[in-house]
Amino acid sequence: MMLDERILVCDGATGTMLHAAGNALDKALPGLNLSHPDLVLAVHTGYVEAGVDILQTNTFAAGRLRLAEYGLAGECEAINRAAVRIAREAAETDRPVLVAGSVSPAVRAQQRNDVKPQERADALRQQIGTLAEAGVDLILLETFGYLDELVEAVEIAGELAGVPVIAQATFGNDYLTLCGHTPQQVVEALAGAPIAALGTNCVLGPMRTLRIVRELRRHTELPLSAQPNAGLPRRIAPARFEYDTDAEYFVRYARQLVEAGASVVGGCCGTTPSTIAAVVEAVYDLRRPARQGPPVTAVPRPRVAPALAPGRLEGSGRVVAVQLITPPVDGLDEVVGTVRDVVALGVDAVSITPSYSGRPRLTTVDVALHLRQQFGVEAMAGVMTWDRTGMVLQADLLGAHALGLRQIICETGSPPPFGDYPLTGGIWDLDSVGLIRLLHGLNEGRDYYGLAMPVRTEFDIGARINPGSHDPVREGRRALEKLEAGARFLVTRPVYERVGLERLLDVIGGRAPVLATIAPLPGFDQADFLAHEVPDVIIPAATLAALQRAGVGATAAGVEFAAELAAEVAPLVAGVVLAPVAEIVPSVRTLLDALGTSAE
Repeated sequence: MMLDERILVCDGATGTMLHAAGNALDKALPGLNLSHPDLVLAVHTGYVEAGVDILQTNTFAAGRLRLAEYGLAGECEAINRAAVRIAREAAETDRPVLVAGSVSPAVRAQQRNDVKPQERADALRQQIGTLAEAGVDLILLETFGYLDELVEAVEIAGELAGVPVIAQATFGNDYLTLCGHTPQQVVEALAGAPIAALGTNCVLGPMRTLRIVRELRRHTELPLSAQPNAGLPRRIAPARFEYDTDAEYFVRYARQLVEAGASVVGGCCGTTPSTIAAVVEAVYDLRRPARQGPPVTAVPRPRVAPALAPGRLEGSGRVVAVQLITPPVDGLDEVVGTVRDVVALGVDAVSITPSYSGRPRLTTVDVALHLRQQFGVEAMAGVMTWDRTGMVLQADLLGAHALGLRQIICETGSPPPFGDYPLTGGIWDLDSVGLIRLLHGLNEGRDYYGLAMPVRTEFDIGARINPGSHDPVREGRRALEKLEAGARFLVTRPVYERVGLERLLDVIGGRAPVLATIAPLPGFDQADFLAHEVPDVIIPAATLAALQRAGVGATAAGVEFAAELAAEVAPLVAGVVLAPVAEIVPSVRTLLDALGTSAE
């Protein structure tokens, strides 16, 4: 395999391209191999013209158990054979292009407990055997979040394929697989396995993928592969997503991935032929990496992150709240300690926001109620509608109201990307506007179905707005829609510059109190990640450059920038929400001093 000769560039997302062409993500995209082969061929051709060395077949989620969800189980072999045929046609060029048979886990994570291991193994055997018989050059096992399933797939591929196998695990934002394994444990589980390369793909963008590759290199001399996402998707409809792909940023990390030890680089969700063409050009002059890299120091994991809460929205004093993220099941004591410390500094409002982690965590409502009861602080709970029915939301919120919780921030939320496109199998009964209407109805004595209730609630309804939106006109219209639905106050996403906030405030025109969220940037890497991988975040180039120059002092510099911005925007809004993610208590103290509200 050419892997031993030079750096190989794999293609990018096939599902993203097919989705962009108008195909809904709640359909079986591998089925297009039979129904629309020309469209699949066009996507492959785009990547070949971009200069890739490896072309993946359109067979992610093309095992019979995954296809059965769409009534296509009986077409499994035909779909996989057609996929190889189409990829082979695209790969017929005057230079060598390898065709990789893409194989995903046999079932979605949500189905894992309902399917017997033997059924999963049989489905993998059928798909891998079909791809091998159809003539692929290698098997690429991708997006495996459960280590036992990856080991099983490697064993089956080793028995059946007769071609090289690349095994890729998927890691979350906590740098663990879905089942909680570290990169080292993945290496140990596959030690001695018949694989040509070991790597990672999906979920993480370039920056965090780099950390995984460095960690893998510490524990193995195998060739490594890396296919990061372009960043996080923006939801534009229940089953439609789009990505803001920054090729320059992606390429910068592609070079670092190679320097860290990756022999195969490519892209996953959100990457396109133009992204990959830039990668091809960027890594062309890089030499094949050495098998052993230098040890890497562990990056400290942030303690806390986003949320918000007002306190005296209708009062005379400026609201100052601290925003915290829902803790893991064993993390409540740490949150309680943090709140105790910030209350002592003079903060009298706390906001709890949902975590986007797949790990078990406490709910925002439960944590907010606990903090309210323990400290007497005003507590706000951010409530997401994704994957929850309207009736479940109503029941939870009525229970919280009975226990004294009043302030709710309504959010739609987004599913995590998992696979060649974002997960869309959740429940989409309501979006944030629908939740606002539900709460407004409860306040007027009407339930989810519009029927009269014997009591009326007294929810203080809040909603998120984003001054960093790349479509400020649409964001302004959306903010007004939330107010018309019944929102009584608005809370911004983190603000990193003043212009976008002023623009949105002009649209709102004083119709409701607005709280500006100020989140100190903990360092250049995190700022770089937010600016390039998270949709609708604007961080000034001068701020990025200053954080990069600050080096080890970047955390302190980030707090200083945030303090200056907080003092600058405070006169424009009803209140400020402080959302530090590192050194929380010292950062809050500095920010309170800048606002002139410290109790010390």
